[in-house]
Amino acid sequence: MDCKAWNTLTRLSVDAPSRSVRKAGYAGELSSARLLSEVSAEDVPRLGSGSAEFDRVLGGGLVPGSAILISGSPGAGKSTLLIQTMCKLAEKHRGLYVTGEESLAQIAMRAKRLQLPLDHLNVMAQTNVEAILSTWDELKPELIVIDSIQVMFLDSIESAPGGVAQVRESASLLIQQAKKSNTILLLVGHVTKEGNLAGPRVLEHMIDCFVMLEGENDSRFRTLRGSKNRFGAVNELGIFAMTEKGLAEVSNPSAIFLSRDSEPTPGSVVMVVWEGTRPLLVEAQALVDGSALGNPRRVAVGFEQNRLAMLLAVLHRHGGLQVGDQDVFVNAVGGIRVAETSSDLALLLAVISSFRNRALPTDLICFGEVGLSGEIRPVPNGQDRLREAAKHGFRQAIVPKANLPRQPVEGMKVKGVSRLSEALDAIS
Repeated sequence: MDCKAWNTLTRLSVDAPSRSVRKAGYAGELSSARLLSEVSAEDVPRLGSGSAEFDRVLGGGLVPGSAILISGSPGAGKSTLLIQTMCKLAEKHRGLYVTGEESLAQIAMRAKRLQLPLDHLNVMAQTNVEAILSTWDELKPELIVIDSIQVMFLDSIESAPGGVAQVRESASLLIQQAKKSNTILLLVGHVTKEGNLAGPRVLEHMIDCFVMLEGENDSRFRTLRGSKNRFGAVNELGIFAMTEKGLAEVSNPSAIFLSRDSEPTPGSVVMVVWEGTRPLLVEAQALVDGSALGNPRRVAVGFEQNRLAMLLAVLHRHGGLQVGDQDVFVNAVGGIRVAETSSDLALLLAVISSFRNRALPTDLICFGEVGLSGEIRPVPNGQDRLREAAKHGFRQAIVPKANLPRQPVEGMKVKGVSRLSEALDAIS
C-alpha cells in the first residue's frame, strides 16, 4: 500500500484455523492399499432409533459413523421426528442437538409438548462449524443433529451462509468428523419450490443416506422415503401419523389408503404397489368427464403425468376407447406418490370404469405393467402382492398371466391376462 495513491490496497487472506483444513481421507489419516480379501466384511452394528418405520427406511437402524440427510418441505415434521428420536436415544447414548434456526427455548417447548424425556439430551444453538466441532470434541457424542446444514458457516469461507461453498465445505467437515469419531450424524436439509433438495447436488454424493419426509398440509399422515442408502434398500417407505404427541408410526399402512365408500363407485379400483421391501394396497381413482376446452386436461396426482398420457394412447389404440375429447383426472388416495409401473393396469381400469360409469367390484385388486403394444407385462413379487391383498379381504384379482401364483391363494380367484383386450373383457 502506498500513501497518497489510488488503487494500492491489496487483500490479504489469513489462513483458516488448523481444524478447518481438509485432511486426507475421511478417517483423518492416510490409508495404505490392501487386498480385498483382507478387509473385514462383518455386519456393521446398528442402533435402533426407537421407531420401526424409521429403522425400516434406514435399512435396519442407525449405522455408527454414517451421515444421514433428512429433507422435506417446511412443516412436514423433520424437527419433530429428530427431537423424538434424540430424546429417546439420549437415555442410553450421549447425544447433541445443534439448532441454527430455532432458539433453545423453542426446542424445549416442543419437547415438553410432545411429552419427551428432557434430562439426558444436550442442546446447542450455534451456526459456526468451528464452534460446533470444538464442542463435539469436548462432549464426544454418539449421535449429533445439525438443524439445518443451510445455515451453517465457516469463517474461512467468504460467502454468506446457504451459499454453495458454505454448504459444501461445512458438510464436508462435519462428515469427516463423524467418520473420524464414529458418530452418527443427522443433517437437516431444505427443499426448493419444486420439492428437490436445496443447495449443491454434491451434497447428495457426500452423505450415506438421503431420506425425504413428505406430506400434504391438510393431511395428518407423513411418508418417509429413502432415495439413497449405502446400508440398505432404496425407495423404502415409512408411514407416520402426526398426532398431539408427535409422529406416530403406522403399523398397517395399507389400511390408510383403503378408506373407500361402502358402496361401489365408478372410477375406483385397488392396486398393489411394491414399496421397498413390502407391498401396499392403494386405491386408484379416476374421473373422466366431457371437456369444455379445446385441449382436454390430463391431471395426475400421485402418478406420473407423462405415463398417464401414454396409457391413454394405448387405451385408444389397443382398447378401442377414445377419451381424446374428455378431461381425465387420476388420483392416488392418501397422498402417496406411485412411481412403480405395476400401477398401469389399475390406472386404465379406473379410467374405463369412470368413462363407462360402471363400478368395479369392491373386492377386486389388480396390478400389472402395460406395454405400448397393449401387452400386460409381469411385475416383481407377484405372489407376495396377492397374499397381502387376500389378508385384507380381497377375493378377486386381475394380474399378468406370468404372475399367476403357482399355488392357489386361499379365498381368492385370480385371473391372468396377457393383453389389454383380455383385461377389458374381464371387467365387462
